[in-house]
Amino acid sequence: QVQLKESGGGLVQAGDSLRLSCAASGRTTSNYAMAWFRQAPGKEREFVAAISWSGGSTDYADSVKGRFTISRGNAKNAVYLQMNSLKPEDTAVYYCAATTTRYYGGSASVGYGYWGQGTQVTVSS
Repeated sequence: QVQLKESGGGLVQAGDSLRLSCAASGRTTSNYAMAWFRQAPGKEREFVAAISWSGGSTDYADSVKGRFTISRGNAKNAVYLQMNSLKPEDTAVYYCAATTTRYYGGSASVGYGYWGQGTQVTVSS
């Protein structure tokens, strides 16, 4: 089993920055491909960013390209999401996701077998 724990959410103003963190524990000998998804009230969960287990491949939703950066920790069992120039439409619960069965999980939620509890990000205008 893999446990994921997000942190770093909060209430900020438009234009501010936040850095989300996600730590994986459990199967520490596995390689994790990881991603961030988000879900706003009344909306479907949507892809934000993904990173391969080596950190060599990344992908972003069009809505966050140029503003968000996904990266991995040196120990490879952590992933970060640096969010700059935040907008009110970025308000959502942000979820960390991981897969141990693929080098790169992709942008579909079905590619990930492990999920965190989520962390709330609220951006005021």
